[in-house]
Amino acid sequence: MVKTATSPSSSPVTITVSPGGKETGSRSIGLTSPVPRASISNNTNSPSPLGSRGNRRASSGGRYCSMSKDDPIEEIKSEFVTYTVHIPPTPDHRSISASLTSLNEDGKDGVKLKPERSFISGTIFTGGYNSVTRGHVIDCSLERPEILKSGLSCGMKGCDEKAIQGKCECGYKICRDCYLDCVGSGGGHCPGCKEPYKDVIDGDDDEDEDQVRSEAEDQAFPLPSMADFKLDKRLSLVKSFKGQNHPPDFDHTKWLFETKGTYGYGNAVWPKDGFEVGSGGFEHPPDFGERSKRPLTRKVGVSAAILSPYRLLIMLRLAALGFFLTWRIRHPNHDAMWLWGMSVTCELWFAFSWVLDQLPKLCPVNRLTDLSVLKGRFESPNLRNPKGRSDLPGIDVFVSTADPEKEPPLVTANTILSILAVDYPVEKLACYLSDDGGSLLTFEALAETASFARIWVPFCRKHNIEPRNPEAYFGQKRDFLKNKVRLDFVRERRRVKREYDEFKVRINSLPDSIRRRSAAYNAHEELRAKKKQMEMGGNLSDPIKVLKATWMSDGSHWPGTWASSEPDHSKGDHAGIIQAMLAPPNAEPVYGAEVDGENLIDTTEVDTRLPMLVYVSREKRPGYDHNKKAGAMNALVRTSAIMSNGPFILNLDCDHYIYNSLALREGMCFMLDRGGDRICYVQFPQRFEGIDPNDRYANHNTVFFDVSMRALDGLQGPMYVGTGCIFRRTALYGFSPPRATEHQGWFGRRKIKLFLRKPKVTKKAEDGILLPINGEHNDDDDVDIESLLLPKRFGNSTSLAASIPVAEYQGRLLQDLQGKGNQGRPAGSLAVPREPLDAATVAEAISVISCFYEDKTEWGNRVGWIYGSVTEDVVTGYRMHNRGWRSVYCVTKRDAFRGTAPINLTDRLHQVLRWATGSVEIFFSRNNALFASRRMKFLQRVAYFNVGMYPFTSMFLLVYCILPAVSLFSGQFIVQSLSVTFLIFLLAITVTLCLLAILEIKWSGITLHDWWRNEQFWLIGGTSAHPAAVLQGLLKVIAGVDISFTLTSKSATTEDGDDEFAELYVVKWSFLMVPPITIMMLNMIAIAVGVARTMYSTFPQWSKLLGGVFFSFWVLSHLYPFAKGLMGRRGKVPTIVFVWSGLLSIIISLLWVYISPPSGRHDYMKFQFP
Repeated sequence: MVKTATSPSSSPVTITVSPGGKETGSRSIGLTSPVPRASISNNTNSPSPLGSRGNRRASSGGRYCSMSKDDPIEEIKSEFVTYTVHIPPTPDHRSISASLTSLNEDGKDGVKLKPERSFISGTIFTGGYNSVTRGHVIDCSLERPEILKSGLSCGMKGCDEKAIQGKCECGYKICRDCYLDCVGSGGGHCPGCKEPYKDVIDGDDDEDEDQVRSEAEDQAFPLPSMADFKLDKRLSLVKSFKGQNHPPDFDHTKWLFETKGTYGYGNAVWPKDGFEVGSGGFEHPPDFGERSKRPLTRKVGVSAAILSPYRLLIMLRLAALGFFLTWRIRHPNHDAMWLWGMSVTCELWFAFSWVLDQLPKLCPVNRLTDLSVLKGRFESPNLRNPKGRSDLPGIDVFVSTADPEKEPPLVTANTILSILAVDYPVEKLACYLSDDGGSLLTFEALAETASFARIWVPFCRKHNIEPRNPEAYFGQKRDFLKNKVRLDFVRERRRVKREYDEFKVRINSLPDSIRRRSAAYNAHEELRAKKKQMEMGGNLSDPIKVLKATWMSDGSHWPGTWASSEPDHSKGDHAGIIQAMLAPPNAEPVYGAEVDGENLIDTTEVDTRLPMLVYVSREKRPGYDHNKKAGAMNALVRTSAIMSNGPFILNLDCDHYIYNSLALREGMCFMLDRGGDRICYVQFPQRFEGIDPNDRYANHNTVFFDVSMRALDGLQGPMYVGTGCIFRRTALYGFSPPRATEHQGWFGRRKIKLFLRKPKVTKKAEDGILLPINGEHNDDDDVDIESLLLPKRFGNSTSLAASIPVAEYQGRLLQDLQGKGNQGRPAGSLAVPREPLDAATVAEAISVISCFYEDKTEWGNRVGWIYGSVTEDVVTGYRMHNRGWRSVYCVTKRDAFRGTAPINLTDRLHQVLRWATGSVEIFFSRNNALFASRRMKFLQRVAYFNVGMYPFTSMFLLVYCILPAVSLFSGQFIVQSLSVTFLIFLLAITVTLCLLAILEIKWSGITLHDWWRNEQFWLIGGTSAHPAAVLQGLLKVIAGVDISFTLTSKSATTEDGDDEFAELYVVKWSFLMVPPITIMMLNMIAIAVGVARTMYSTFPQWSKLLGGVFFSFWVLSHLYPFAKGLMGRRGKVPTIVFVWSGLLSIIISLLWVYISPPSGRHDYMKFQFP
């Protein structure tokens, strides 16, 4: 056992390393600290992981560092748990004797064999509360060695020497020896293009010079100084006329001023119009300012011809509402004061709700990106990055799932495949799957996905496939040959399609395979227990208790959830699990091989590297609040900070896949453009597939995503809606933006600029953590206080704390984009290889997903996703805007992401119920926009206040939908009579509403059908799910009743011949359907009663009948999709509807006879309740 010396910032984790084999003579192995991994950049300007005064641990070249709890930081009261890592013998980690043997064997032939599978990608790391952190190596005998060839190696078969460049115009890669063979015996022809080499008489000196030049190009040179700068031979060196014997470094600026001369671009030898080069060639003038000055994004405002009338109509309708309500209050209905009072109260609330909804829509904007500028600025060769490696920052992609029964593994697998094939630098991308259920089914499905990705990802890159979700791609009903020019496309597509069909069969058969395997192993264990009982002389009739475990394919227990829900193996009680399915890729491209028995497609010109893929299942134990999805996302934030530490994070639901492979690049345009350091997240609109063409229940939700969100983009930014969002990691950590604006005075008219990135923590950062900038002159005392506060905020992981300044540095803008006084990073600082992932790092990641790690920290309070609400997404975005951050809405020409939505009526109502309940929780919490800081704009505050208020509109909506029926039953109306004034006001309000809808359709791009469906479902949800949400929210606030929700079922992929919209017609009874059914029955019966009374009345009042029938039809027309959903596929009305309508009819008839008995003196006409 090896323990290193303690340090003031070490982690409260003790790691004991011991070999897992049976060799007793082997000694323990000391491993280096994982802390230096956080410093990914080799740039001298990069911050140190522990701050400007932090002490670096010296790396001794090993692999692991033990960290003890006996540190001075123990003064902060925390609970410490000891961890022990058992690392079994693997190709990367072997005992001393095995290592010596392997060295001797390698020395015999002089060839060192490369292991087929790395230790990290073949090992499951598990651990948790007071348990041992183990590394279990998966036995994979079917693993095949891949024939991979680096992009810098020779292209000749059987040769892997380093290639030299510039020998042929076709670019065929060939080494020096093979080139000499081709020149000597091959006739001087290139093996690639079969054309003769232009220069076949080069000597050895020229070859050596080319080789030295190619090696020199691989190095990253610093910015050259003028002393080392050699003038081009096209330019002449002019000496000064004033002094012939001046020193060589004379003042050129003074000389230019005195002689009024010029040199360089624009002079006689380098004209601005270009110049001829050689014989017949012409070189165009360079565009120096194109890449550095052109913006990555543009904000396009809505046309004034549409926006000005739109704003004018809002003002006109607001005035009309004011006059109408004033008239209504001043002209009561004395015949039915109760009816008038209820109607006026509801109308006042509706006007207030409309104002809250309409005011944030005054400033809609559109935004555009320029991907060519992004590529030229971050992926083109320059002085600091001569090889043109990608200088883009890293992105960690989070995918969350919890139940493989409601979220089919095949849907999750397709989402993962679309992420792995995205068009972004492979070495800068990492994908994390959070399995909150700890299911072996999800784990093995992810392993199958990683295997199939080796075929699917190169195929997508080679043929530029869109979309890169195999299920969506192969299910397209269009010509797949469009824009495909390669001759081998059809053949390779057919092969990949066959492989995908087999992949689906394997995924769908996994549940049965796991069940049969576990049953066989359990039966074997039971036989062993019986045999042992016989050997011990026990009674065979005594029952033997054998755990019904879930077994992995290598014959070991699954450390997660078992089907039998045994102790330590249930959904709420299991260890933490981390498995790197795909290890981090190399920095250089790795090209594949030609088509053969093992390779289905030709990948000789395709980079076959895959992004890092990690399976994570956080630890769960009884007695701990795991905070549902928000807790799982925070566990991924900590895990990714230690393993990859991408400065940006994209989170997706398991059913939302990447539909546009360039979506990540479009989002990064906003983050990396001028002013992007103030952007906390980039939100993409949600688009859905598998919805019925009529969109019966407004599942597309286009009014919200294309109208409300575009309008918010013109303020402080759109809300966070839970998926399809790119975050800045430091914003998730609770830090304040570098600059913010305080809005003071009436409606926030007076603005005060704030510069928040200061070395000292100011009192203004009440809800934010000010991030100290490395490189400034900080006080030692302040740094000490900040280092002491880090464990309280982020926990006791040293690696996590060390990764924070690194993530902040990598997320900075380039130095030429920063304003005066702001810090940026130099160009090329991220174009360096990432350090490899080791066992120490994964072991540290296990500790941060333990169930007790967040105790006595600010995770879920100020850091990460915020706890305490069902809609944690809205609260998280609100906290960022409250600190002064801005967000951006990115609407791409091709949809960025696509997902599924519940098309069944019951599932849709339960989804709306969950959202509305979260809004009620927000209203009764400190996240109410009434308590927002001055850094939030006034209209943005109005929008967030409306989020918490809209469910309460349902209480008034219920009353208003019943008023027409009550009016028809009683023969009264909400006004004394249908006067001309009332009709004019009603007409003005209706016409302005329709005109506003038309203009919204114009500037947002939605259709009239979408707008009408949204209006219909607003009433359906307002009379069913929203009242229940208000009731549940009040119960939680007043009585402390906890609210629990089930996951929304994700629709699985439909097989050929199945009805795609079968779920639409399934009727599932729910208590949420009672209020809408009651309203429909009341209004239909009331229409019949009102018509009958008026027709047979001595003095018919047709005006009151007309008013009541009009409003009843208004209610019924909005509830039509709900009524259609109750009838199912064949239009058959469920029996419960008849029963409910019959009971309502009887109750209403009895009440009506009791309230208004018919005239007459006959005894049989009298009625009274017993």
